[in-house]
Amino acid sequence: MIRPPVDPTDALVVGVDFGTLSGRAAVVRAADGAELGTAVHAYTHAVVTDALPGRPDLRLPPDWALQVPSDYVDVLRRAVPEAVAAAGVDPARVVGIATDFTACTMVPTLRDGTPLNEVPDLADEPHAYTKLWRHHAAQPQAHRINALAAERGESWLPRYGGFISSEWEFAKGLQILEEAPAVYARTERWVEAADWIVWQLCGRYVRNACSAGYKGILQDGAYPGRDFLAALNPAFAGFAETKVAHEIGELGAVAGTLTAEAAGWTGLPEGIAVAVGNVDAHVTAAAANAVRPGQMVAIMGTSTCHVMSSDVLREVPGMCGVVDGGIVSGLWGYEAGQSGVGDIFGWFVEHGVPPAHHEAARARGLGIHEYLTELAAGQAVGEHGLVALDWHSGNRSVLVDHELSGVVVGQTLATRPEDTYRALLEATAFGTRMIVETFAASGVPVTELIVSGGLTRNALLMQIYADVTRLPLTVVETGQGPALGSAIHAAVAAGVHPDMPTAAAAMGRVREGAHLPDEESAKSYDALFAEYTRLHDHFGRGGDDVMHRLRAIRREARAQREGDLDA
Repeated sequence: MIRPPVDPTDALVVGVDFGTLSGRAAVVRAADGAELGTAVHAYTHAVVTDALPGRPDLRLPPDWALQVPSDYVDVLRRAVPEAVAAAGVDPARVVGIATDFTACTMVPTLRDGTPLNEVPDLADEPHAYTKLWRHHAAQPQAHRINALAAERGESWLPRYGGFISSEWEFAKGLQILEEAPAVYARTERWVEAADWIVWQLCGRYVRNACSAGYKGILQDGAYPGRDFLAALNPAFAGFAETKVAHEIGELGAVAGTLTAEAAGWTGLPEGIAVAVGNVDAHVTAAAANAVRPGQMVAIMGTSTCHVMSSDVLREVPGMCGVVDGGIVSGLWGYEAGQSGVGDIFGWFVEHGVPPAHHEAARARGLGIHEYLTELAAGQAVGEHGLVALDWHSGNRSVLVDHELSGVVVGQTLATRPEDTYRALLEATAFGTRMIVETFAASGVPVTELIVSGGLTRNALLMQIYADVTRLPLTVVETGQGPALGSAIHAAVAAGVHPDMPTAAAAMGRVREGAHLPDEESAKSYDALFAEYTRLHDHFGRGGDDVMHRLRAIRREARAQREGDLDA
């Protein structure tokens, strides 16, 4: 379909950010990045962790996290039209759309892109559903991949800090083969959700270079070889070439044009540019105008992903990957992360705060997070006498072990909820410092920390991060950082801007030096970080394997209980 040209100064683009619990759409002016309208749509099925939808009898084992792909299409049907309506603009001005997604979130499909859970005879098969990024039940397979790669000296392993995560494509694929071989046989495409949603928009399947490099072990143009995969399991030999390998699209490039069906869902013009997919964290670097070496972007939400570009290639222990052009063309893109951040705060508020605190918060007209933050802000550094490990969802970097678990040390009968809450805030900051120092020690120095996401609204948390890391914090001035980043990619795909650095400079929105480190607080945090490091190394580097043993006991007890119920 041929569309009449749109004046670049008047052009609009749409960015859609698919998160863990919802999808967010933003209508953005391509000339300067101004957000004209936004909308959010929560996934109907959220995260499936206990039982399959509509089948309470089909219970899921521990560490599973699934989603329903139709929830993603609902975001296109609901959030995009609502964002356009909120902007009060003529949809004909929209020239491009781009999307980003959590990663590694995998959709098993037929050759035409139909998710396996939508195939009637597979609707009751857990392995037919989307495996969300935080599905950690493939840890045994990840351990075997890592051990074999280290034994064989696979050249790609150091590019991932020496560890392949259970969250990634190969570990999850191997889990399906070994636990549900019939589902594995029916899986004709093993598709990143970032690419699946683009497929739905333009009718064309293109693997994005970001996901393929960071999550799909694509290095120097090749995936792990048949002989390596066969050594893991003979039936796994053809996994990469038959289920994973596909055309690669560069970031900011055009994947295709909006189909008539997708135009009907979104209310956008048929034929506009659809950009190659991307990962939520990596796309946010554009919104932060972080396209130069040394700028680390921390996208803070339920988890945190740390991304940065560098002009040098180094092997950083525990990084999630380094990919040539993985963020911007011409630079090496690095990724690290923390598996739990906002999730940890939410868990504590839900399960660890007594009714009296909730009642006091309501009486003040405050949310419980705001109330706890206010109480915690009145403390001196170290006053609570606690130190915590931020491993409630395992450790992504730098240990890459999702069998690890959370710890709070120092609690007494005098410990109050706000004490533990502050200790958990600090633990996540210590986790980020561990990542920053590991990068620096490997020859990839971090000179600026740029933060994005809803957690940036917590001034105490931001100041703690500045003090703990001793880095100035720049804040992305939008609550829709990934959606804005996607919109910037849409502007490049649509030809409004010639390249990503130009588009990021014009459309990115940041407040530099929003939080500066306080030297006295930083000194106090050095002492607490030393204790964090001792705990980190003791439980995470072989001092005591108790966390793994407890996981094994938990699995055995759960299996025994469910076996007794079935009997």
